[in-house]
Amino acid sequence: MTRPAARGPVHGAGSGRRDGAGVSRREEAGASRRERAGFGRRALDWLGWVANPAAAGAAFTILCLGIVTWLPALAAVGFALNRWRTDGDARCFTGVFVGWRKYWRPLLPHSVLMTIAAVIAASNLSFLSGRSGPLVLTLFMIHVGLVAAAVTYHLALAVAAGRDPSGSAADWRRTAFRLAFTSVPRGTALLGAAVAAPVFSLVVPAGPLLLGTTVPVLAGLLVADHS
Repeated sequence: MTRPAARGPVHGAGSGRRDGAGVSRREEAGASRRERAGFGRRALDWLGWVANPAAAGAAFTILCLGIVTWLPALAAVGFALNRWRTDGDARCFTGVFVGWRKYWRPLLPHSVLMTIAAVIAASNLSFLSGRSGPLVLTLFMIHVGLVAAAVTYHLALAVAAGRDPSGSAADWRRTAFRLAFTSVPRGTALLGAAVAAPVFSLVVPAGPLLLGTTVPVLAGLLVADHS
């Protein structure tokens, strides 16, 4: 009488389940790592919107030690921030000095004249603020309006120069005039950014020094993108 052959234990189904569970765990771990990496990249991107303008602001502060050098320095900030936005070049501190070499010759005479005009306007406002009367109030408001227009225009000039570093000073001025004065929403946005940024940056240590000028330039670049 022939005995039936002995059968070994069946491992196929159990092994398949274990392999499937292992693959599932590996997929979950991989997805978790990708999610953490994506969150890290987003956090770095958001941090860059503070760190890069702050770095540009530090370079701007150094260049402004010459006092009359503020306008070419502001245009250089526009150059560095625009290069970061369009090309991904995050070297904003050194980028400001690179931009400075492009702008100091064409914009320094304008900067000197506007520095003198700013000193005169500040002196007039100081004098008028201690007086009273309808004529004094009218003159005071005229001065305030001129200062607001000058701030808006020169912010737009820095934006125009930063976006077109190979252009001429005349081209920058024409573009700045269109950006600042041919659209009420654009002009209001530029002036609002110039006024609000130094105030809101007070919550950051040395905020007005590092972000008070660079954030308005960055806002101006964003406004110019939609003009």
